[in-house]
Amino acid sequence: MTIEEYLDDIAPDKKEAFAQLMHVVDINIPEGFEKELQYGMPSYVVPKSRYPDGYHCDPNISLPFFAIAAQKQHISVYHMGLQGNAPLLEWFQAEYPTHMTTKLNMGKGCIRFTNPKKIPYKLLGELASKVTVDDWIKQYEATLKR
Repeated sequence: MTIEEYLDDIAPDKKEAFAQLMHVVDINIPEGFEKELQYGMPSYVVPKSRYPDGYHCDPNISLPFFAIAAQKQHISVYHMGLQGNAPLLEWFQAEYPTHMTTKLNMGKGCIRFTNPKKIPYKLLGELASKVTVDDWIKQYEATLKR
């Protein structure tokens, strides 16, 4: 499956919101990340050319960083860097209520939006922009050493 095929398969009620979200991430994610289909969803990764060791769970794939998925009940944003970066997580949790009236629906690194008409695009673009490739590699490697 390609990203284009993934986009074609999105339910009509989520298609426009998903496309807008992907565009916001595309224009805000720092230089050096590449977009590819990973784990069945559009993902932004550190390419193997930049980080040849790949992902410790599967060294054959690029190091994942940020992904978005249109699922049956919601649109999800997966930010791998939130889990081990307390200042970034605290910033996001503090900023969220200034952009949204709904309660934050979040797991460890997964942010869910059940209403595709209520997605804080500006906030998610800013979130995508806050970690460079070098920062992510440092954070990832520090986490592996623990």
